[in-house]
Amino acid sequence: MRHARRRIVRRGARFAAVGGLLCGGLMVTHAMASEPSDTSRATASSAQAAGSTGSGLVTRLGANRTAGSWIATDGRPVVAVTDAGAAAEVKKAGARAKVVDHSMEDLKSATRTLSSAPRVAGTAWAVDYTHNEVVVQADSTVSASDWSKLTQVADGIGGSVRMERTQGTFTTRLNGAQPMFSTGGRCSAGFNVTNGQNAFILTAGHCGPAGSIWFADNQGSQQLGRTITQAFPGNDFSLIQYDSGQAGAGSNVVAIGGGQGVRIIGAADPTVGQRVFRSGSTSGMHDGKVTALNATVNYPEGTVTGLIETTVCAEPGDSGGPLFSEGIALGVTSGGNGDCRTGGTTFFQPVTKAMSTLGVQLAGLPQASANSGNAAASPAPSAAQGSAIAPSSVAPGSVEAVGSSGTAQTLVSQLTDPKNIGPGLLVIAGSLVALVATRYIRTEQERNRYRRAFSQSWG
Repeated sequence: MRHARRRIVRRGARFAAVGGLLCGGLMVTHAMASEPSDTSRATASSAQAAGSTGSGLVTRLGANRTAGSWIATDGRPVVAVTDAGAAAEVKKAGARAKVVDHSMEDLKSATRTLSSAPRVAGTAWAVDYTHNEVVVQADSTVSASDWSKLTQVADGIGGSVRMERTQGTFTTRLNGAQPMFSTGGRCSAGFNVTNGQNAFILTAGHCGPAGSIWFADNQGSQQLGRTITQAFPGNDFSLIQYDSGQAGAGSNVVAIGGGQGVRIIGAADPTVGQRVFRSGSTSGMHDGKVTALNATVNYPEGTVTGLIETTVCAEPGDSGGPLFSEGIALGVTSGGNGDCRTGGTTFFQPVTKAMSTLGVQLAGLPQASANSGNAAASPAPSAAQGSAIAPSSVAPGSVEAVGSSGTAQTLVSQLTDPKNIGPGLLVIAGSLVALVATRYIRTEQERNRYRRAFSQSWG
């Protein structure tokens, strides 16, 4: 009976080990099949691919024959043109053409006229490429008298200007993704950047003047660093130098809430129509789309130009938080109106201009990928090749846990992630060990029986 039970146990162990090998093989096969192909990696910056096609055509044809470009709902680039010849060239390049009345030079002339008029706090304007007009917005703080004067300026420009009243007030969002505190209020960290020697936080300029001291907690016990450069108004960016000189592990990951973050792989300028994501310490992560570039906003504190206009919501405390899409850094939160319950318009300082002016690059990236003009780690095929991706399907980027405690924890998380081949390899290794062990035990038992049998014959 004892030998029969041993045989049953050994056979059961061998069957379990063989089953483990089969199961591990299936897990590895599934993980490798779900691993994105080179083609899918190449389309990781679909918006930049479509945007480059459109902007390249605009540059080649000139501001007198075009009026901007944007990404359509199906992900294809569209270029506004003023004549049939330009339309033919756009179609030949694989993009769509829309014939319009006003050239970009006409629209820029309109914005210059608006900028030269007496300043009215609570107003903003930007070129709406899709409707071929300059849209002037005025919030609830603008008086009827000021609105009337601004309308007269617009009427003098002509039919290329549209006037709109908007709800709420245009304010800076003082008070992303991680919170930062100073005597001036609360803001959100934008992106970690470096000059090759020291590490800094790139955030909004209105968050505080040079010399402001920042803390990671509102008790003032964990000092982060000090603002060394501020640009506001005019622009809206500032640089906070870490007291330690370094940003630490995961410096190119921005928090999005719930212990998760998005890895940033490059920086670029956005495109009108692009789906974008904003993270802030007050409201977390929200998404929307880019509606205009080079927007002008007349905040109560002063005028800021060259901003990105979006439909993403934001609230006080989100200032300085990161704007990104598909792992590409795009901007830091400046201000806007509304909130994340009713919606609104939010403006962002382009990150490329800020880094170029400050002479810094994104931290945590290889030297080539950190440059502000490098949009992605791998090139994306052009939209003309039929690789367009609808903006609605665009993701923020590679999501992962933030605040991991070292290489060992990272390795364990990778090995246990069912999307990787690690779990399958662990099962296979364990099954092989079990097979070897059962074979070794059986061999030793047979040797012992052989010795016992012969020892009895000797005596």
